[in-house]
Amino acid sequence: MKKAAIAIIMIITLAMGALQGNAQEAKYKFDIGGGIGLSGYLGDVNESNLYKHPGISAEASFRYIANTRLAIRGIFKAVSLSGNSSDFGIVFPEGKTYEFSSWVYDLGARAEFNFFGYGIGETYKRLKRWSPYLSVGAGVTMSSSDGNSSFAMNLPMGFGVKYKLRQRLNLGVEFTMTKVFGDKVDGENINDLYQIKSSMIKNTDWYSTLTFSITYEFGERCETCHYVD
Repeated sequence: MKKAAIAIIMIITLAMGALQGNAQEAKYKFDIGGGIGLSGYLGDVNESNLYKHPGISAEASFRYIANTRLAIRGIFKAVSLSGNSSDFGIVFPEGKTYEFSSWVYDLGARAEFNFFGYGIGETYKRLKRWSPYLSVGAGVTMSSSDGNSSFAMNLPMGFGVKYKLRQRLNLGVEFTMTKVFGDKVDGENINDLYQIKSSMIKNTDWYSTLTFSITYEFGERCETCHYVD
């Protein structure tokens, strides 16, 4: 939780700089796109190796581009997860071992803060064709395993790099860790394995995605018109 708090503080600091600094209006107001990638899991049956059993992820997103430094993104993501406690020699009561496979569906919103003014052309704005960025948000996770489903709030925290291939076309790569405020991402039967009661903070699950994406911008902003009557 300390690392999560530090990441959030860093993002808020960057956001204040973006809003108070040299942020310029972006040429387009929105973008839409999708991505695919790898997924990983940390939880009751995997406490150390995030990609011991890599899965796949796919996402669709809609982004409002506030300016060249700040954007708000809505995202829907489908993620496959799996794990097996025997891979790590974890000793549970009665010597039991556990494994699972599940699908996770994630719906949420995130704020993105670009390190640089992101854009192409309009050289007077000192825009860069690429920019690293940080993101943080909130959402809802629905997990499905062995015919059972569960819901929980989540906190996604990410780092990525975006590159403007053309005026409206963007490529991106992003690594996101998502903390789930629940303990059933890995199934109904894999929780409280040490007979220690779970809570919204304690014994909760995490999952990650490494996503490669492409997006298309639209909704051109009108240039300021200095009208004189």
